Amino acid sequence: MSRTLSVAVKAYPHTEFLASGFAAGGRPVEVSHVDPIYRAFAPMVRELRYDVSELALATFLQAREAGVPIALLPVVLSGDFHHHSLTRWPGSAEFAPADLAGKRVGVRAYSQTTGLWVRGILHEEYGLDAKDVTWVTTEGPHVAEYAEPANVERTEGKVLDVLRRGEVSAAVLGPPALDGAEGPLVPVIPDWHAAEEAWGARHGTVPINHLLTVRRDLLEAEPGTVAELYEAFGARIAERKVADPDPGPRVRALRFGVTDELVAGLQVAIDYALQQNVIRTPVTVAELLDDFSRLA
Repeated sequence: MSRTLSVAVKAYPHTEFLASGFAAGGRPVEVSHVDPIYRAFAPMVRELRYDVSELALATFLQAREAGVPIALLPVVLSGDFHHHSLTRWPGSAEFAPADLAGKRVGVRAYSQTTGLWVRGILHEEYGLDAKDVTWVTTEGPHVAEYAEPANVERTEGKVLDVLRRGEVSAAVLGPPALDGAEGPLVPVIPDWHAAEEAWGARHGTVPINHLLTVRRDLLEAEPGTVAELYEAFGARIAERKVADPDPGPRVRALRFGVTDELVAGLQVAIDYALQQNVIRTPVTVAELLDDFSRLA
């Protein structure tokens, strides 16, 4: 019997097909149930634990810079606008985003992709540079080789707890944390919904959070298997987008293939990452997709 393919992805509507006897290249798929899904990222980039894995965009950028042999597939599994992801505790003093200069802001990890987008927005729209804030984190980077900037600190607990205790003026919270938060956290950016749509119109994309990656040795040894899996993800994403007549940004973010929106999203992320020292070596979108281009 063919060896199973180990796949680590979150249970989205567009990934449910993997759990119902799906096979690629004649090889059955075994889904690793990692919750939350970001717990799969360090094992993927440090140990190559999975054949195929969902991976945060910032983590992939750092892993590529570190020479980790994984390849990016143009399959966006999750994304969202993030102006609303910068929050303060209810009842705390109101302030403008630019007032965070010299202040402390909580984020799960400096290399968290939601944090990448928020810091980019603060720089682009409010002139606030990442180096002018102390970033208080509860976790380190997934990529062991990455050295954090000097203005990154570590603390204990969850980011919500750090914000609740008043140890930070604001906090960056990704969709799972925001969705599960108790009480109405207050977005720091005013009129955030309009600001998000304006950002999207300006850049021609919805920010990317997680994409699909594959071990490079599997891609090189079994391109047909990877291609079959890639096409299956694409079909499910297309079905989900067609089924939603009025999609919100989380559905609009889903993408398959090398589209203008995908390229725009990757390019802005590269620009933001270089600004923030999330990566230190310039890279092009074409280079990110080089392995996939050989497959195609």
